[in-house]
Amino acid sequence: MKVVVAAETRDHERRVALVPDLVGRLTSAGLEVAVESGAGLGALHTDAAYEAAGASVAGGDALGSADVVVSVQPLPPDRLAGLRSGAVTVSFLPATQELDVVRAARDAGVTAFSLELVPRISRAQSMDALTSQALVAGYRAVLVAAEKLPRFFPLSMTAAGTIPPAEVLVLGAGVAGLQAIATARRLGARVQAYDVRAASADEVRSLGAQFVELDLPSLEGAGGYAREMTEERAQLQRDLLAPHVSGSDVLITTAAVPGRSAPLLVERAAVEAMKPGSIVVDLAAESGGNVEGSVAGAEVPVGGALLWGAQNVPSQLPVHASRLFAANVVNLVLLMTADGKVTPDFADEIVDGAAVTHDGVVRHAPTRELLEAE
Repeated sequence: MKVVVAAETRDHERRVALVPDLVGRLTSAGLEVAVESGAGLGALHTDAAYEAAGASVAGGDALGSADVVVSVQPLPPDRLAGLRSGAVTVSFLPATQELDVVRAARDAGVTAFSLELVPRISRAQSMDALTSQALVAGYRAVLVAAEKLPRFFPLSMTAAGTIPPAEVLVLGAGVAGLQAIATARRLGARVQAYDVRAASADEVRSLGAQFVELDLPSLEGAGGYAREMTEERAQLQRDLLAPHVSGSDVLITTAAVPGRSAPLLVERAAVEAMKPGSIVVDLAAESGGNVEGSVAGAEVPVGGALLWGAQNVPSQLPVHASRLFAANVVNLVLLMTADGKVTPDFADEIVDGAAVTHDGVVRHAPTRELLEAE
């Protein structure tokens, strides 16, 4: 069976779904690997590197003969329509937000898997692309803040006087938040962090940061995510966080739940109260933003602060983001591979949970309901 690595077509996407180092894992399982010419260039992988690893390099018509297509972003509807019935796709696919893509996959008889839907269970950790890419985003967020902040991050004691460390506040202590905390600490900042899940306090402290105590009930949820809160509770949280925000030189927000709007954590007034030159990095800007007024892909002045809205942050570090993503993809494909054939077994909870379409049917219930309602 042939696995084809598709070239990305969406703006700002520099990652690739398979890197040369991992081609051998697929060929060793009896799969043929083809890469669309130039697919890896954004991540600094040449066609020659893929060929040296055992893959073939194909032109733009490669998808028509593919049994499995792997990509970072979902294939556009016109490319899905060109796949043979029964082909498998593996990619990010926010199904409820990409109804045209889901409709095209269904109508083409394609079995489409969404990496966002991989169950958050221990057996699926090696396939969890949301986690691997959040790691990249959390690291990058601190680099952006450090570059734009007109102050030092670390404490510096010199003959000319002492420069105090930057005060960094991280909201959300999931994978991205913890990576941001660790990176800011490595750069010498004094770091505080907050999360609605009480269990995250020990993780925050283990990285040398101070956990912000708001005396609010914990909101532990299923799958490692926080439970949704009432608007009354959310407003109280924003009010209690405001003085911590205004006292920070850098604010990094990371709270997001796949398929849903990001919670509003910080109001504009709190940002306006920050010191001139302060930097706010909102990693949730693409899903509505944790900070009032953030715009994905834009820098917005708010009072004397600068609000940086994130847009496809992992793609800004495409080499290692691609390496991690490719490992997730390969692990999912190999889970479905036996005797050189990719055959999804929907009795497996990982395969079943990640499937969006199969055999002309939309299997993902929330997406199916949206399509039926149209």
